[in-house]
Amino acid sequence: MPKSAGRTLPDVGKQLSFALYGAANRLVRMHKPFLDPLGLTFPQYLVMLELLGSGPRSVGELGTKLGMDTGTITPLVKRLEQGGFVSRRRDAKDERRVLVDLTASGEAMRERIRVVPDRIKTACQIPDDRADELRDVLNGIGRSDED
Repeated sequence: MPKSAGRTLPDVGKQLSFALYGAANRLVRMHKPFLDPLGLTFPQYLVMLELLGSGPRSVGELGTKLGMDTGTITPLVKRLEQGGFVSRRRDAKDERRVLVDLTASGEAMRERIRVVPDRIKTACQIPDDRADELRDVLNGIGRSDED
């Protein structure tokens, strides 16, 4: 191991951050063959999942739920709108809020999108109990700065 000012530098392969980075990249790439035929990127898929679960949602609510700021979520929603999957409209009760909802085309993708998580789960080859435990640990890491 290289030394710096008398201290041993940790091996990158033993770093939690490196393992998480590699796993995240791999999982996003695993989605690609399922999302390409749908015309969706991974972030767009996340927006669609959220809307399929409970729409309409405000842009702000989507961003909060998905951990994306307005500068990230707004272009995603605009591209989904251009693709005909979602519509955007001002909230009648609060003109500052933009509500996003599925169009008929977006709703028609429900079954095709619904199978993606199961295919990814199968590809990961992790038993359900371990997958649940891993998700809970990762969610804890992801939320640790919000407390």
